[in-house]
Amino acid sequence: MLSTVVAPIAAQKATKPRPLKDEQRIVHILNRLGFGARPGDVERVKAIGLENYINQQLNPEKIADTAAENKIKDLTVLNMPAAELYAKYPQPGQLLRQLQARGMLPEGAEMPGNSQTPAAGNPLDNEKNREVIEKYYRENGLQRPQRIIAELQASRILRAVYSERQLQEVMVDFWTNHFNVFAGKGADRWLLPAYDRDTIRPHALGKFSTLLQATAQSPAMLFYLDNFQSVSPNTMQRLRAPQGQRRGINENYARELMELHTLGVDGGYTQKDVQEVARCFTGWTIFQPRGGGAAVNAMMGEAGRRNAGTFFFNTRTHDDGEKIVLGQKIPAGGGMKDGLTVLDILARHPSTAKFIATKLVRHFVADNPPPALVDRVAKTFTKTNGDIRETLKTIFFSDEFNSTEAYRAKIKRPFELVISAIRTLGADTNGGPGTHQWLARMGEPLYGFQTPNGYSDTADSWVNTGGLLERMNFGLALAGNRVPGTQVDLSKLTANETSRVKVLDQSLKTILAGEMSAATRETLLKQLDQSDTVTKVVGLILGTPEFQRQ
Repeated sequence: MLSTVVAPIAAQKATKPRPLKDEQRIVHILNRLGFGARPGDVERVKAIGLENYINQQLNPEKIADTAAENKIKDLTVLNMPAAELYAKYPQPGQLLRQLQARGMLPEGAEMPGNSQTPAAGNPLDNEKNREVIEKYYRENGLQRPQRIIAELQASRILRAVYSERQLQEVMVDFWTNHFNVFAGKGADRWLLPAYDRDTIRPHALGKFSTLLQATAQSPAMLFYLDNFQSVSPNTMQRLRAPQGQRRGINENYARELMELHTLGVDGGYTQKDVQEVARCFTGWTIFQPRGGGAAVNAMMGEAGRRNAGTFFFNTRTHDDGEKIVLGQKIPAGGGMKDGLTVLDILARHPSTAKFIATKLVRHFVADNPPPALVDRVAKTFTKTNGDIRETLKTIFFSDEFNSTEAYRAKIKRPFELVISAIRTLGADTNGGPGTHQWLARMGEPLYGFQTPNGYSDTADSWVNTGGLLERMNFGLALAGNRVPGTQVDLSKLTANETSRVKVLDQSLKTILAGEMSAATRETLLKQLDQSDTVTKVVGLILGTPEFQRQ
């Protein structure tokens, strides 16, 4: 069975696209503009008309989303500013240092370097330290910081499953991956809820330039790519900082900004441009990036505590000299405007239009983006000054998108697979650790990609024996109600049929609109016997090539 699960997508032929049948087009739209059809969705789209449905999805602010909002209402971290997250979900090691500074550690609970604790040891390995920490958390109503990302992951899953604003959630997923931030780096765990809430979501279907600026000023991005530490080389000398504490320009953000966020690796920039852009972004930093220690918190007052983990421009650490970026002169004395000018140059650059168009077409149409469609999409992007909504319209109403060549031609990434399976079966989920663990097992833990390029959007990264085995195991676990926090009622699928052939065909009709190759159907029948339950039937269907594709 495994060898037939998912075949690599064939290279696209340069022939005129063949149009989809009406019902296929609805399924296609539900799979690409959203995370798959729930029971009854095809009929609902038919009733309002396909074009009306697309236009509704392009304007999510007009769609009521009560069910999804109710599902996430108890996830308290979503509405907390970073300062409150630092306070209510403190990092144990930092908390231990604060307690030590206050003289609150009992005898035998010393920090590394003291006489009774090995210098190389982890202070959290000390039993007395752990007891002090646990008591402090309990008595002060605090919780472990791991819960922050757990709730954020749950919110992404719940919204993707239950939201009526399906395209909004698809674009949140797309831009979160495009502007990737790794949760495991330092303070980013505390900064990511604001990144999702304030940076990505409000701008996912707006202007690219606005989204780009929001990411540039996001504390999560500033911390992840180290720009919060980037200062003019002469700053530390001017401030008379000790030699060991001197820092300089950090080029990480400048490089990824051009290579991954805008122009693309072949977008026409040089190493000199990287250096000049890095100079422009000196001083773009974070107030109290790690929340501040106890002594600092005591001194900086209420306003300071409230602003911890927020963006600010530090004039004193900015390189205010003249710069030249991509051949354009940026005069001296511009201050924060230097960085804004760079963002404007990049957002309007032809290479950015081509790069973003290519990524969008690859995501929505095919792993090998049709060049003619990429060109048209790039033109729309340029003509509308990067209007994401209008750019997507060019894709969704194109012949290439609405073609048999594009239909079920994209391999679902693990997140797409998990969400589509839950939606297709009409399952109910709490979006909790049970689903997080399966995403990690299949290779796509949310906010878990360490490097800035984000998860791959092509089949070759996901089609391998180990990955396919985990996908099949997930399908069987989901159908068998063995994913903690997620419940499936399969009796609705089969109308109490007992014949294995009728159970299979009824399940295929519900899950895949009856669309399965004769070869795959025959393979499934060979794997079933009269004693098998609907659980195995459905689980195997979720592992077929037809369901793995969207």
